[in-house]
Amino acid sequence: MDASALNFIDLTAGNILFLLFVGFVGGMVSGFIGSGGAFVLTPAMMSMGVPGIVAVASNICHKFPKALVGAWKRYRFGHVDLKVGLILGASAELGMVYGADVQQGIKSRLGDAGSNLYVSVAFVVVLAIVGTWVMLDAWKLYRRRTSGHEEEVTRLARWVQQVRWMGPRFYSTGAKAHIPWLITLPIGFATGMLAATIAVGGFIGVPSMHYVLGLPSLMASATELVIAFVMGLGGTIMYGWGGFVDLRLAMVILAGSLFGIQLGAIGTTYVRPYMVKVVMGTIMMLVLFSRGFIIPVYLSQLGWIAPIAQTTAVVLKAVSFWIMVAALVSGAAIVLGALINGMRAHRVEGQPA
Repeated sequence: MDASALNFIDLTAGNILFLLFVGFVGGMVSGFIGSGGAFVLTPAMMSMGVPGIVAVASNICHKFPKALVGAWKRYRFGHVDLKVGLILGASAELGMVYGADVQQGIKSRLGDAGSNLYVSVAFVVVLAIVGTWVMLDAWKLYRRRTSGHEEEVTRLARWVQQVRWMGPRFYSTGAKAHIPWLITLPIGFATGMLAATIAVGGFIGVPSMHYVLGLPSLMASATELVIAFVMGLGGTIMYGWGGFVDLRLAMVILAGSLFGIQLGAIGTTYVRPYMVKVVMGTIMMLVLFSRGFIIPVYLSQLGWIAPIAQTTAVVLKAVSFWIMVAALVSGAAIVLGALINGMRAHRVEGQPA
């Protein structure tokens, strides 16, 4: 695919400012929950009119240097299980290759509308499942906190750590247990495939490391940044070779996110684990509705449903855009609020009685 066939948007002053804001919020979310912030960045770019495959490719391009910064920051805080991150990252590259091929095939056959529909439907489905799960788990964790209980290892993770028939195992410092190599292969592959498809691997990587492998949620979110770096490097090469990467978008978003990721990473040191999940779940639900409102427009463009009136299409696009803005503002407010409150509480605890 020739890059000239793609609809690269004009970078007006307004678009640049919006992209900087998007990058800043995406960076904060990335540093805070370790998902790379892609579930904010990809839909935000699409809301501006960027084709889905270009948004995914440009997001992946900006991700690996940002993920490297975040991973190093979290590593210094002792949050990263480097061995798990590199092992999952290796199998994630295989998934990245397959997912990129699927994405480019859809673009080739159905054009921008098909790519946009594919990305949007994938977001809605994945966000509905993962977002609901995360919010329910955040509530359960909050109730255990108020009862004086700390975060616990799931039954599934305990079973995985004890199973013997899966073959060779390795020791995870984060889980404080031995994990079968075999269980990491499908997790890594699925993470890479989803990352190549919609630029979001953390939806699978973070929950899997926590619920399946047994890493604490904060450590799972930090370790995902290592995986994101490995996948981002490989994905940039694959999509860039096909001409789908808009370096202008990637660099502007990166400029905003490198500052935001510092605040997000620092914020994790002042909050309880349930708050990380509250942030993730809240933004997921808002992004879900943002993408859901625009799906009928893409279906109409493909001729798969009755044509939608131009005025209706404009309204749906506007609603989708402003819900996306609400997601960005909410994410920034929650992370900054948690950081400020945590720092205040830390200062109070440090004062002599």
